[in-house]
Amino acid sequence: MGRAYEVRKASIQKTGAARGKVYTTYAKEIYLVGKKGGSDPEANTSLKRLIEKAKKEQVPSDIINRALDKAKGLGGEEYNEVVYEGFGPGASTLIIKCLTDNVNRTVGMVRAAFNKVNKSLGVTNSVTYNYDHLGIVSFKYNNDEEIFNALLEAGIEPVDFDSIDGEITISVNPKDFNPMKDILEKIIPNLEYTYDELGMFAKEKIKLTGEDKEIFDRLYSLLDDIDDVSEIYTNVEME
Repeated sequence: MGRAYEVRKASIQKTGAARGKVYTTYAKEIYLVGKKGGSDPEANTSLKRLIEKAKKEQVPSDIINRALDKAKGLGGEEYNEVVYEGFGPGASTLIIKCLTDNVNRTVGMVRAAFNKVNKSLGVTNSVTYNYDHLGIVSFKYNNDEEIFNALLEAGIEPVDFDSIDGEITISVNPKDFNPMKDILEKIIPNLEYTYDELGMFAKEKIKLTGEDKEIFDRLYSLLDDIDDVSEIYTNVEME
């Protein structure tokens, strides 16, 4: 797929407390997307797709519906998206996306995680310039030429397009993410994505070993345990 493609740490394991975090994260994201673009999924494509993704992750309907009610102004909670950038061991970097109702609490917890391994947060854009903001999907289909030509005809030029052993992987600019999916799902009804992510992808990956890897793994785990953290992007090759 080229330098941009990375299948992020294979979703948080959906058991116990980890499953609860998945539910909470989707609820916050549905709230935010609904608040920004309208709480009617039929009129808000991004919201509709997010709900579909949540259902595939087995998020209960009552959690989805409560999040939609909050987006309509029926709940007292207000969430905001905040992003932090940090430096880990070696040449590692991290981008931490959070969904929070208390920014002071969240930044304190994120900073504490870095402090525990004697590493530090960076200022805005100290890390992100080494990442690409992309939408990436992978799916099974045996006619990559048909897909590629359909995207070009719609005015969508992929950043990367790859087909290996019947699996197509495409990365596009964020503005083309939903239009691309509309085209794909018209060609392939009931399309099942093997990968579906809109996020930050490192331009260059690094591999850590020894003590640096141990410190990085601990930092990643500390951040992942914070309820407000919804995504962690890194330039480290994950096992």
